[in-house]
Amino acid sequence: MKGANNKAQGDKARINDEIKAREVRLIGKDGEQVGVVSLAEATRTAEEASLDLVEIS
Repeated sequence: MKGANNKAQGDKARINDEIKAREVRLIGKDGEQVGVVSLAEATRTAEEASLDLVEIS
């Protein structure tokens, strides 16, 4: 499928300290919507749960 929004093959999702956004929409490990939080809070939440924070769009 052609389109300007398609990622090139080989692009990887940003994880943990690669994420540059100030705020993120956090989704919990069970898929629940936590809400929009600071990147620092999202990182802390992920670390406490022994999970990676993954940026998706």
